[in-house]
Parts: sequence; structure tokens; C-alpha cells
Amino acid sequence: MQKIHKKNGKIPFLFFILLICFLIFIAVLLYWATIDRRLPRLYAKEINSALRGKIISKDNFTIASSEKLYKAVVDTRNINPNKKQLFIKLYSLYSKEKVKNIEKSINSYFGTVVLSYDINAITAWHLKELARKLYRLGVFISYHDKKSGITFLHGLNIVESGEYRLYNYKDTLTPVIGYVRKYEKNRITKVYGVKGLEKKYNDILNPVQDGMIKGSKDVAGNIILNGYSKIVKRIDGSNLYLNISLKLQKMIENILDKTKQRLKAKEVIAGIMNSRTGQILALATSNRYNPSHILKKQYKNLNVTADEYAYEPGSVMKPFIFSLLLEEKKVNPYELVRIYGGKYKIGKYTIRDSEKFQWLSAEDVIVYSSNVGISQLAQRLKYDDYYFGLKKFGFSKKTGIDLPYEHKGVIPKLYDLKSAIYKATTAYGYGIEVTFMQLLKAYNIFNDNGREIRPSIANYYQNASGDKVLLRAQNYQQIIPISVAKRVQQILIKTVNQGTGKAAKIKGLQIGGKTGTAHISSNGHYTNLYNSSFYGFANDTNHHYTIGVLVREPTKNYYSYYAALTAVPIFKKIVKEMIEEGYLTPFK
Repeated sequence: MQKIHKKNGKIPFLFFILLICFLIFIAVLLYWATIDRRLPRLYAKEINSALRGKIISKDNFTIASSEKLYKAVVDTRNINPNKKQLFIKLYSLYSKEKVKNIEKSINSYFGTVVLSYDINAITAWHLKELARKLYRLGVFISYHDKKSGITFLHGLNIVESGEYRLYNYKDTLTPVIGYVRKYEKNRITKVYGVKGLEKKYNDILNPVQDGMIKGSKDVAGNIILNGYSKIVKRIDGSNLYLNISLKLQKMIENILDKTKQRLKAKEVIAGIMNSRTGQILALATSNRYNPSHILKKQYKNLNVTADEYAYEPGSVMKPFIFSLLLEEKKVNPYELVRIYGGKYKIGKYTIRDSEKFQWLSAEDVIVYSSNVGISQLAQRLKYDDYYFGLKKFGFSKKTGIDLPYEHKGVIPKLYDLKSAIYKATTAYGYGIEVTFMQLLKAYNIFNDNGREIRPSIANYYQNASGDKVLLRAQNYQQIIPISVAKRVQQILIKTVNQGTGKAAKIKGLQIGGKTGTAHISSNGHYTNLYNSSFYGFANDTNHHYTIGVLVREPTKNYYSYYAALTAVPIFKKIVKEMIEEGYLTPFK
């Protein structure tokens, strides 16, 4: 019995001993699990970041593209002290960094140091080759960390640090092209569009999928590619192809730059649209910036004035009112309109012309740009026909051009157009605000048999698989009868041949258009500043183009604000460039 009691007493003791051993075993496992995080990994993963797509002109010039940036990292504990100078000299040779800067970085910290930031792809490739050579030369040696008890060999590593957006032609096609901003994703710098085409087509340009390689490492830290490796394909963003020709765009920008300087203008804008397809061949301004290095003084240039700036257009509105009258059969182009020597009163308001005609035919009211004449003719329109007529030409509505932040403009309210003075002033372009693109699109109706067509800057995109995807199909809509469009077109041609647009005439081409000169309002009062414009078309046997020019606030001379002396000569220079480049061929 005594022996049995002794055995029973040993059992709890043994259980206690086993329990302690088990707890020690668990503690050791937990300890090694913690230590393992500091051990050199047997496997490695490399991320190959996908890039944003390119923006390419119609003549196949890459306007915007993305490049990878890298940084060079070295663990100074692994540099052989006897070969430290060799490392510094070779790294300086390959990276083009100054020796003193490298020495300062290496001596500043005993551990992991970044030697260079923002390394381009070519330099990164050379430095990776250097890293392999340095291992063979024995420049790197193993280091034993006494604190952790770990021995490791890291050496020189070249790793991705981000993406850089490159604009190859600096300020060309700005602000239409837009610009990007940076953001961080998984410690890699990425970019996204904030203005212009970069924003409008952000989803198309954005990278789809980062690439990845995962596998075991060799002694130099390189991933071994074998059956156990995991590879994910990198898929870059789609490339965006434009309707705009870089060469033509650049030529027009040069014209605008010289004109702005000569006229001492605030800005000069010009655009060309294929009248049959709506494709924008050029959309230029004198106020540009380099998207890679935007200066504070250029912030005012970041907006696309062509579709974000609304202004009172002046006499370029007259053909639209005249076309509404023709459609309603309320005017005969050959009927005589009394002009009263260029001075006419409506209520307490006096309307004036620059020319003192006594009589003009109804069509010559447009040809010679009579405010008095169009004010009287406009009274024949019912207020609702007037209002909805303006809307059907696209005023107070977005054009649908593929740019963000488009302004809709402003037209008089429906019941305001019951007023005789509202009908009159709106007819010659006051009390209404429009954009450059709205007028370009609206004038295109006269050059395309009365059809409305949406302006389009981008044509298609091509994805990483090589598939081409057209961006938007055109939706043609008949706005005015063909007969009305043809009649107004002939009046605009007569305006160039005989009237205010004579400076635009070029032998062998069908050219028509309308001038507009408008006071600029500020704080409820009209100032001594003006906007002058010319909108029209240039056609040969096979090609039809709608062209617009806007000169904002020319100030060189007291007469420099007249559209006939500012916008019209620019129009003619643009057409001559189009002839030189083969867009137009004068017939004999």
C-alpha cells in the first residue's frame, strides 16, 4: 500500500515537469517565430510597376509618356573596407554622381543608405550590371550582426521608386494636353491626370496591372527563375491617339505667339475642325506652360480657355439670327433694310454702326455687319422661336468636346426676349455669353449642310494587347434645313469677298466667315478693352474645314481691336499653312 501511495505521488510531479517542458517548448517556438522575421528571407518578390499610357499625335509623335524612376540602395555594413574607394569610384562612373556626395552618404550612416534618387531606366540597368560585377570583385562581404546573431550579405540594390511623366515637346498642345499629379501607392510614386486630356481619359491611360516575379533567391539576392517561380504579367495603360497633328499644331502656335506679341494681347486662340467628321486638327493658344515644370506665374494658363472661358461674342452672332429668320421665312435676303445712317433708337437705347449706310439688302446686313439692320430684323422673331433657336445652335449647352470643365455659357431668359432691346442686343452679340468651342461647333453647321457634329480631339486608344478601340461614334443631327445652311454659307462667302472679312480671301479656295468685335464688360460697365474674332470655313474640292480665331484684349493701337485687322489676318495665315501642309489644295 505504501508503494502504491508513493507511485501516486510521483504522477502529479511528472505531469508538472511535462507541463513546464511543454511551456518552454511553446516559448522557444514563439521566440524563433519572432527571430525569423529578422532572418534573411529565402524567397523574394519583385514588383514591376505598370506605366501610364502614352498620348500620341495624328502624325505619330509621342507627346506624353511615362518612364520609371529608380533609387540605388546599399548597406554600408557589407562594403569591404579595403575596397571602399573602388566602390565609390565605380559607382560615380556609372551613376554620374559626384565622388564627394557618395562618400558623404556612405560615411553618414552604418547601415542601409540611399545613394541616388530619380535614376532613369538606362542608368538603372547599368547600375544593376555594376552590382553583379561588384559581387565578383569581392567589394561586398558578409556582415555578422552581434545583436541579432544574423549574418547577411545585401550589397547594392536598384529598386523602383516611382513613375515620371515626360512631355517630349514641352509646352506644345498645352493646356489641352493637361498635366498630372503624384500620389503614393505601395511606396511607389504614381501619377493621375488633373486637367485636359490627361484627366478626361484618366481611366484609359491609367495602368491596368503591375507585374510581379516571386521565387527563391541566389547568393546575390537575385530571383531564380524556375518551375517554382510565380510570374504576373505587367499590363500598362492604353495609348491615346489624337486627331491633332503635332506639326500643324506647332505651326499655329508660332503664329499665335508672334501675333500676341505684336498686338500686345492678353491671349490668342485658334482652332481647326474637319467639317465632315468633327475631328479637331488643331486647338492652340498663345498662353501655354511646360507640364513638367509649371511656374507659379503660369497658373492662370492651366485652364483651357477655348471651352472654359465664356464671353460676349459681338457680331459673329448675326448669322445665327439671320438663319432663324430664313427658316421661319421672315426675311428675304434681297429685301432692303433702312439703316438710318448707322444710328437707330429702340426706346431709350441708341444702336450704332461704324459705317453710315442708309439702306442695305438683308443679306448685306451680315456682309457689312450692321447692328442697326440686324436689330430691326431680329424683331420679326417670336420670343420663343428666338430662345429655342439659340439653344438648338448649342448656346447655353456643352459642346461635348472631350475636355473636362467645359463652360455652358449664358443666353437671355425666355421672357427677356419679349423685350425689343434684348432681341436687338443679343442679335449682335451682347447680353449673351458663349465659348470659343460653342461658336466653332455652331459655325460648322453652315459648312456641313445644316448638321450638328460633336468636336473630338482624341480618335481612338490602343490597349496593351494591341486592340484599337474607337472612342465615340458621331451622332449627326439636322439643326437647320440644308437650303438655309447653304444660303447662309453663300452670305459668309460674300462677306469675305466683299465685306468685313476681305483680308481672309485666298484665290482658289472657298472661304467664308464673319467678324466680331465686342466690348468687354467689367463690374457692370463696358471698358475700353475688346475681344475680336473671326469664325468661318476654308474649303477646296475635297476638303472642308471650320476655323475659328479669337484675340483677347489687343492693346497695341486704338484701332487694333477691330477683327478685320487682328483675327482675320491670323485666319488667313492659318489657311496658308494648311495649304503648305497639303490639307487644302486651291483649285484653278
